[in-house]
Amino acid sequence: MRGCQRDASSTYKRMSSRDYMSVFDTQENSDHLQNGMGQQTINPSWRLSFPHILVATISSCLFGYHLGVVNEPLESISLDLGFSGNTIAEGLVVSTCLGGAFVGSLFSGWIADGVGRRRAFQLCALPMIMGASMSATTKNLEGMLIGRLLVGTGMGLGPAVSALYVAEVSPAFVRGTYGSFIQIATCIGLMGSLFIGIPAKGILGWWRVCFWVPVIPAAIFALAMEFCAESPHWLYKRGRGAEAEAEFEKLLGVSHVKYAMAELSKPDKGDVKDTVMFSELLYGRHFRVVFIGSTLFALQQLSGINAVFYFSSTVFKSAGVPSDLANICVGIANLSGSIIAMILMDKLGRKALLLGSFSGMAVAMGLQVTAASFYVSGSGALYLSVGGMLLFVLMFSLGAGPVPSLLLPEIFPSRIRAKAMAVCMSVHWVVNFFVGLLFLRLLEQLGPQVLYSVFGTFCLMAVIFVKMNVVETKGKSLQEIEIALLPPE
Repeated sequence: MRGCQRDASSTYKRMSSRDYMSVFDTQENSDHLQNGMGQQTINPSWRLSFPHILVATISSCLFGYHLGVVNEPLESISLDLGFSGNTIAEGLVVSTCLGGAFVGSLFSGWIADGVGRRRAFQLCALPMIMGASMSATTKNLEGMLIGRLLVGTGMGLGPAVSALYVAEVSPAFVRGTYGSFIQIATCIGLMGSLFIGIPAKGILGWWRVCFWVPVIPAAIFALAMEFCAESPHWLYKRGRGAEAEAEFEKLLGVSHVKYAMAELSKPDKGDVKDTVMFSELLYGRHFRVVFIGSTLFALQQLSGINAVFYFSSTVFKSAGVPSDLANICVGIANLSGSIIAMILMDKLGRKALLLGSFSGMAVAMGLQVTAASFYVSGSGALYLSVGGMLLFVLMFSLGAGPVPSLLLPEIFPSRIRAKAMAVCMSVHWVVNFFVGLLFLRLLEQLGPQVLYSVFGTFCLMAVIFVKMNVVETKGKSLQEIEIALLPPE
């Protein structure tokens, strides 16, 4: 063990940031990201941080649930609220939450930096509770849309804060595994909404139950967050070093506090200002990492994943598979890939999973193109189409789905982390919206063969982009990554 941890269990006491820097300066200060030196010889127990991560991922489960809650009951909702047959109104019920999500994600960084990660989580739960309750009790379309808009703001705030919190409270050696929990929780929430929505077509008013269900876990989430640790990174950045030590003690154990604080106290390489101007994220020394993050999220959506989710029921229906069973098949493929990614994230690393994921998605799109061509017809085309779709979802969930939300908080410097995540998540929602808006029109005008070829091309572009720009971060502390990536002023 390092000298800064010696006899910590018996002589541990609070130290100032300057004391930590004195301790740290006696240690080797070489290029940590390249040679791995400066790492602790014994990792802290993952069991201490695990409960905090588990509570945080409830927000991702709620996100997934609200993403799919209207899929099955939409027909019943339209009949009860009097807009049956109005495709524009039905589209608004589905997509209004995307507008709210954009607003929530845009302000997520400023909220997370202003009130802290825990309070941001609780603020995320509040509109979800209010919006779901309003949707469950409404008697008209307007009330449903307002409820969906409120839920959307919570959906936009939640993923960004989850990514920040998991990155900042996780021990480095399991940060990838914990980051995969976000994707797994989203899949569980999505599948849960599909299962709960199945009786909606047969039981009058069941759709109201579908909206009431997430109110309870959202309330539990807001309450449980009160007992979770605050991010030590946020506390230290706010000048609350003693509180940061106490939170590290909860998360890592007493014997690892000195090392963690020494890591946190490393020089900021010129980042001495407390406030972050929006313009700083768009040019200058921070531009490259923000560009990488925004492009990763844009390519994730331009790969066509949401279009595939949207169109999957039609493809399965042509194969004689009912829509509810089709949704379950897609959900199982998504969940299976997410679990595999969790196992491999801290073994193979982020970059390897991204490369393999986007490459596999390109192959899956190739199968879709082949199925849509004139060379394959009948049952062969049907099997290729269904197989290509399931392979695409599986490969997406192996890397392109879970990795960006984990990787970006790792590569962003501490000073801009929350606000940079807000910018990147906003890009995600904007591209998501336009892909969903234009997909069916492009499908009609271009045909499936050309459109799937375009999606496959974006997947290959993503492979090249990741190969050239993304660095491996597995097993490294956030400070090591920051020092290696951030150029001097």
